[in-house]
Amino acid sequence: MTVAKKTPRKTVKPAKPKLLSGGNPQVPKAYGNAPVQAYIAAMPGWKSKVGRRLDKLITRAVPGVHKAVKYNSPLYGIEGQGWFLGIHVFTNYVKVAFFRGASLRPVPPGTSRQQHVRYLDIREDDKLDEKQFTAWVKQASKLPGEKL
Repeated sequence: MTVAKKTPRKTVKPAKPKLLSGGNPQVPKAYGNAPVQAYIAAMPGWKSKVGRRLDKLITRAVPGVHKAVKYNSPLYGIEGQGWFLGIHVFTNYVKVAFFRGASLRPVPPGTSRQQHVRYLDIREDDKLDEKQFTAWVKQASKLPGEKL
């Protein structure tokens, strides 16, 4: 009796996401925590640490928050109410977009061409005011969201 010899299987790792201009990870559109975590893991250098911190603060501030990656950006929202916040990577900073930021108090510092949107830009040496950020996230989650 001859026994067939098994060939060991190679474990294939998923391809690392391509970085677009400014270092923004290209992650396929998908809903849930897994694609957001894949995006955060692919953020280059110090930006990944910022992404993990932001994700943790948002998740803690809004239990049950819905997550997705669309337009190569993680989005956070409330089911049935739309998205209230998005994150995007640029060469020298991570941009947090509050889609109804003009209604937050105090208003986040970054202005936009869009009437209601306000931004928070986080650079490598910036110290994030976690208390203020969490307050903005809680406020933003209670406002009507964007249907992106």
